[in-house]
Amino acid sequence: MSATPAPSYVVAPEIHTLAVAGAASLFPVRRVYCVGRNYVEHIREMKEGDERDPPFFFQKPADAIVGNGAQLAYPAYTSDYQHEIELVVAIGKGGSDIPVDEALDHVFGYAVGVDMTRRDRQREARERMLPWEMGKSFDQSAPCGALHPAAQIGHPSTGAITLSVNGARRQTGDLGQLIWNVPEIIANLSTQYALAPGDLIFTGTPAGVGPVVPGDVIEGSIAGLDTIRFTIGAARARSQ
Repeated sequence: MSATPAPSYVVAPEIHTLAVAGAASLFPVRRVYCVGRNYVEHIREMKEGDERDPPFFFQKPADAIVGNGAQLAYPAYTSDYQHEIELVVAIGKGGSDIPVDEALDHVFGYAVGVDMTRRDRQREARERMLPWEMGKSFDQSAPCGALHPAAQIGHPSTGAITLSVNGARRQTGDLGQLIWNVPEIIANLSTQYALAPGDLIFTGTPAGVGPVVPGDVIEGSIAGLDTIRFTIGAARARSQ
């Protein structure tokens, strides 16, 4: 019996990946989910929502992921470009309707990520009751450090989470302040989507979000994970 020919594509497919700390292998990214409003002080600074509302989710495209050390072009269509430091959860085993007490069995590992946001576009969308894509789901909007396998570091539930701009501290919190913890987030999200290996979940940001401009250097840290560091470059030149 003849072998099935390899498929051909009209354009070359691209796989988006994250580094794995201490390993040569890469983690392929399938989907990027983000949790909105998951620290009380951030809810208060944004003046929105009940402090114990059920978690809600939005998505970023897989190609929004950029690795540690990158230079991000200042995005078009905004004059209020802001940072949000977050713990990122990488899913290694898929499932639907995952019980809370089994959720951590589905985790491959953890990383430091930053949810970059066009805040002016997000506010416009919220006021007009429109989707958040223009504010959240643009190019290079999800810088993320190397993944640390849970098999090596366990499952962090407490520990400092901080972000600095040009050496000045902007955000300070603790993972123990998450309104909805990682098992609860996974369980809730899996009732709405079938999770699969390669999914990432940004789990929410503490207070202190604020704007950045070209030339700024951003450093984000979570206890037990590698620090992420990246810079903000000039606006990307328009194609002619």
